[in-house]
Amino acid sequence: MLVIKVASANPAKIKAVASAFAEVFPDQALDVQGIAVPSGVADQPMSSDETLLGAINRVAELAKLEADYRVAIEAGLDGDFTFAWMVIEHQGKIGKARSASLMLPPAALVQLQQGKELGDVMDTMFEQNNIKQKGGAIGLLTQNKLSRSSVYHQALILAMIPFLNPDLF
Repeated sequence: MLVIKVASANPAKIKAVASAFAEVFPDQALDVQGIAVPSGVADQPMSSDETLLGAINRVAELAKLEADYRVAIEAGLDGDFTFAWMVIEHQGKIGKARSASLMLPPAALVQLQQGKELGDVMDTMFEQNNIKQKGGAIGLLTQNKLSRSSVYHQALILAMIPFLNPDLF
């Protein structure tokens, strides 16, 4: 059985990790566990570098725990886009990838620049509650054509490339 620790208690992130690992390892039993750990960066990372650092820090926190794979998904901003970094650690090796990026409405960007978190801004704009643990801004802005989990799924598989091709990395 593969033990996968996810650096989050967010159901959308845990679901994405479970789905991606099930696709990569279809014949393996999986034990996917979400554990909230600190990112060491702002609650709303405002750049790609800060977002990546948050994911790396979260994976480092998980290094204290026994697991086959340790996974962090850190969402943040890059200009007027939101996206997430995926960082996966396995036997000391790191895989990483960025999710698709989506434009944010100008009114949301203004609020983010004032220190608010994207999930809270989206909740207010769309009269929702705790959207970051559901479909996220992605779901709201695509009229539920995509969700956080669906977009993260693809990026997680991309972050697995070094482990799927160990001779190349």
